[in-house]
Amino acid sequence: MTTQKQKTIIREASYSGICLHTGAYTNITCKPAPVNTGVVFIRKDLDGSPQIKACVENVVDVRRGTTLGVGEAKVHTIEHLLAALSGFGIDNVFVEMNAPELPVGDGSSIPFVTMIKEAGIVDQDAPKDCLVVTEPISFVDGDNSIVALPADEFKVSCTISFNHKFLKSQYVAMPITSEIFDTEIAPARTFCFYHEVEELMDKGLIKGGSLDNAIVIGDDGVFSKENLRFDDEFARHKILDIIGDLYLLGKPIQAHIIAIKSGHALNVKFVERLVKKYGKKTSVLAPSVSGKKEIEVPLDINKIKKILPHRYPFLMVDRIIETDNEKKIIGYKNLTVNEEFFNGHFPGNPVMPGVLQLEAMAQTAGVLMLKLREDEKKNAYFMAIDNAKFRRTVIPGDQLRIEVSVLKMKSKIGKVHAQTFVDGELASEADLTFAFVDE
Repeated sequence: MTTQKQKTIIREASYSGICLHTGAYTNITCKPAPVNTGVVFIRKDLDGSPQIKACVENVVDVRRGTTLGVGEAKVHTIEHLLAALSGFGIDNVFVEMNAPELPVGDGSSIPFVTMIKEAGIVDQDAPKDCLVVTEPISFVDGDNSIVALPADEFKVSCTISFNHKFLKSQYVAMPITSEIFDTEIAPARTFCFYHEVEELMDKGLIKGGSLDNAIVIGDDGVFSKENLRFDDEFARHKILDIIGDLYLLGKPIQAHIIAIKSGHALNVKFVERLVKKYGKKTSVLAPSVSGKKEIEVPLDINKIKKILPHRYPFLMVDRIIETDNEKKIIGYKNLTVNEEFFNGHFPGNPVMPGVLQLEAMAQTAGVLMLKLREDEKKNAYFMAIDNAKFRRTVIPGDQLRIEVSVLKMKSKIGKVHAQTFVDGELASEADLTFAFVDE
């Protein structure tokens, strides 16, 4: 993520069609936008052509779709377009409209994907911002919940469950790349239950709804113009909505999103929680305040091996996901039953030795210290281990998250406080002191 450039479209592209809820016939035109613009809707049908930026602060309604508003100007049902823009990594675009709602098309993101492909995609001369989730965060509302876990990619897992004899539950999980979004998520169509139709009409919604643009689920089966595109199309469409609503962050997210019985209201509340926690924080490049070498993250195992002298079977950190100047570094060690030490510690009950958890902490700290000092040709050696505590066992299948905070950093000595976590639970911690010695 950190080395990618912001993107916009090469040329303008348009799409027209009926709108699901208002029943209006809308034409939209997407146009290239400068760096750091974001996604901006422009109501050309209103005096002054008011602009509405796609951000969670502008959400005004989440009934059966996501609506943005600034003053009297509103834009309805924006999630399917935002999902397509997110899926293809488009950061900056103007969306001109001549009505208050986006066209529904066939109820999926396919029309918007087609429009993006026609417009073409181009890199811009600015780094792409990304919200990198560094610790578990969740929002729960009764039986409905959404969680973000630290991950090396953007992945969504979604479970839906209904008290309905035809549609009881579905589960889908997949990483989100442009290729996967294009073929596996974008075609999934919106849906509702037959018993909801009258209620939605009474609320003044679905004025443009039909079997051409939605799937209706009855007591004994599905009403649709065509057969289901996937056996789990309903859960896939929920993922589409999640991707679209998450783009109200104004930037891509790097996390594993786990959603259970989600909807637009839950998604938006979760985005608000993310914004409250992370604010405008981005993860592009970790700058050095001392003028030493900057560290670009993430670092994969090949880059780590260029920094650390350790090799199999004693390399105890697989990936670095975040740094904060010279103050903090976060990495992962993925544990499988194939680790050599599990054979003898203990046979029949494999547990990661505490001393190796300390070694994982030390190596993660070493990545930061040695990378910043690589021009000085130094090695880092243990001098002391203080206040070591072990809170829980670490076993095969666990992902060890290693967080190291710098307490002291001088020319010859460094001291850190390090912690390891499994599933958000503290596993071990210690204060480590190092000496920097010439190679």
